[in-house]
Amino acid sequence: MDQLKAFLTSRRFEGVITVLIIINAITLGLETVPAAVERFGGFLSLLDRAILGVFVLEVTARLVAWRLDFFRDPWRIFDLVVVGVALVPATGALSVLRALRILRVLRIISMVPSLKRVVGGLVSALPGMGSIMLLLTLVFYVFSVMATKLYGDSFPVWFGSIPASAYSLFQVMTLESWSMGIVRPVMEVHPMAWAFFIPFIACTTFTVLNLFIGIIVSAMQEEHEAEVTADREAMVSDQSAMLEELKAIRRDLAELRAAQTRATQPS
Repeated sequence: MDQLKAFLTSRRFEGVITVLIIINAITLGLETVPAAVERFGGFLSLLDRAILGVFVLEVTARLVAWRLDFFRDPWRIFDLVVVGVALVPATGALSVLRALRILRVLRIISMVPSLKRVVGGLVSALPGMGSIMLLLTLVFYVFSVMATKLYGDSFPVWFGSIPASAYSLFQVMTLESWSMGIVRPVMEVHPMAWAFFIPFIACTTFTVLNLFIGIIVSAMQEEHEAEVTADREAMVSDQSAMLEELKAIRRDLAELRAAQTRATQPS
């Protein structure tokens, strides 16, 4: 089992799997091109099945090597789910799963350490992001109710209901045609509308969304520091082990010298 684990975690094997993932991503993309499907459809389908077979063998080997410990690593579970989705027959009501085959490309995340750190940082930032989402939801609800009451009669398509107001305010928040598309037409009927939309943009686009960025950056920094700390602890542990071995070698040499001295002394 140790040899199998060493083989599965070797850089050469992971490099081969990474190359197969990239090739699989290209073949799945070519399947969306009618001209490529017409000329190479059979080959693309055969190559896709062959690569899927390799992925199945790889996941099976990892299950055999790690057994129950396999499920302690979330990245292995992710690989199992992604490969398992591709094995479900894509027929009838499950035909939508055929489009999910592209999820196999996401396996490259588990093969590249830098991508794993980024995803780990995003996952660790989820609790803080949840609090900001709650705050953003409250802000949107308050401004949506205000916009519906203020501008619903004049602009029923944009602000005729709370959902319509929320969608229009979302467009304003993303700064997508917010001025010429929404705010200026509203200001032609309600000249003081700028006093409503500018504070909304300040509260959402320039404040709340920047909090998202801050939390994500902070989480990634903590993830990086945790990795650096773990590497430093591993290095200290290795150095301690080497020092112990050196001390043991010195004791053995001292004992050998003492034995040689006793042996050379006249009786």
